[in-house]
Amino acid sequence: MSEQISIVKANGKHETFDSEKLRFSLLNSGASQDAVEEVLAHILPELHNGMTTSEIYRHAFESLAKINKPVARSYSLRRAVMELGPSGFPFEDFVAEILRAKGFQCVTRQTVLGGCVPHEVDVVAYNDKKLVMVEAKFHNELGTKSDLKVVLYIKARFDDLADNVFSYGGENRKVTDSWLITNTKFSSTAIHYGVCKDMTLIGWNYPEHGSLQNMIEEEGLHPITCLSTLSALDKKNLLASGVVLCSSVKRKPEILAEVLGQSFAGAPVLNEINELK
Repeated sequence: MSEQISIVKANGKHETFDSEKLRFSLLNSGASQDAVEEVLAHILPELHNGMTTSEIYRHAFESLAKINKPVARSYSLRRAVMELGPSGFPFEDFVAEILRAKGFQCVTRQTVLGGCVPHEVDVVAYNDKKLVMVEAKFHNELGTKSDLKVVLYIKARFDDLADNVFSYGGENRKVTDSWLITNTKFSSTAIHYGVCKDMTLIGWNYPEHGSLQNMIEEEGLHPITCLSTLSALDKKNLLASGVVLCSSVKRKPEILAEVLGQSFAGAPVLNEINELK
């Protein structure tokens, strides 16, 4: 397209629309090249100055859903997880919720002592059999990968933690597992090293069974960032209050008024949550 279109990002900043960014995000969700071109053909004529990224996403999602619903769900979910930023704290809370759904008890942002130095651990997860130290690596951009440098750094930290005994779940015990979880992908060398060193790496679509996307979909854990009835500021305030799941709002609807104000109209939000599959 020859004319430059100024769009509004979730943080209120303006930028020039880049069709390649949209094309890249659709392809990374599993859409075929033909499907991507069909979606773009639908969206490009509708673009106008001042259009928000949320509006563009909604058009893309609706177009993709008519072509391939499973891919559209993947596109929607991945975008919602990306919006848990820009800080990594909401993503750490989200990872903890996933692991709780898997039967673990979890605490976040722990400072624990290794054999040599103390370490900040994003999530400590434990049950009767396991004590897991989790590094939750959040990236703001889809194209960013956790590379070999990241995995080497995390492996060194995990090795230091393996030397100590920790008190979680009412007993003193050593770490049984160490996991690195990211919302994007791993480089091929990072995966190769992880396999070689018997590390547990969990990315958006890695491993083939048990990826982050698999875990989210299996437990039906929709982040609040997937809701179109909440503004960017609403989402930011809820995340800052530790509310990361739609199911938390469904279970305790009054939390909307508590965090967003007594005058906030919560009915549309709850209706959208109830429509989620």
